[in-house]
Amino acid sequence: MTPEQLSGQTQSHLTNVMVGSKSFLVHPQVEQDLLGLVEAAQSAGFKLEIASGFRDFERQRLIWNNKFSGTTPILDSNSQPIEPDSLNDQEKLFSILRWSALPGASRHHWGCDFDVFARNLLPIDTQLKLEPWEYLQGHQQALYQWLCTNLEQHGFYFPYQKDLGGVAIEPWHISHRDTAALCLSSLSIEVLAKQLALKPVLGQDVVISNLENIYSRFVTNISD
Repeated sequence: MTPEQLSGQTQSHLTNVMVGSKSFLVHPQVEQDLLGLVEAAQSAGFKLEIASGFRDFERQRLIWNNKFSGTTPILDSNSQPIEPDSLNDQEKLFSILRWSALPGASRHHWGCDFDVFARNLLPIDTQLKLEPWEYLQGHQQALYQWLCTNLEQHGFYFPYQKDLGGVAIEPWHISHRDTAALCLSSLSIEVLAKQLALKPVLGQDVVISNLENIYSRFVTNISD
């Protein structure tokens, strides 16, 4: 894949796939496995849907900039808001990275990673928050347990199943193992630095000065 594809600058590597009633941009190598997973989930009693799939650089930069500016809350490891004025720029950087990827480094740029949920398990008048308790103890627990048993046979896994000191546990985030591995192997620090130089983000100086640490702790530091 090209640096532009890896960093979400283009959709040229993706194809439209219907999941439920919505169309999503998906890497073509993932399409059949994704549809097979949805069908298997349906047979098991789960209406599997995608809460978030492909996300381009500009969308990720908006999420990042809103958090860095304080427009959107920054959450701690327990999903509780942090007072932004209590953080210096470096502390803010690493706090944001617990839940939100650096633009250009998001796995959602690749078209092989998806945040999923079971529509039929979501209580009426309840908005999905994508917080761990929903999947570990709450309304999505049955789906998560089923996914733990069935993801691998469809080519997927949880890249953030364990807290390794980088990205927080995300029991809703599934990744197509083979496709994502190829993308990750091509996303070097140099590629990321060049893309950020072209399209800076808020906190650019502290991002660049910590880029090696970001790469090793929040990009390549994933569950097996």
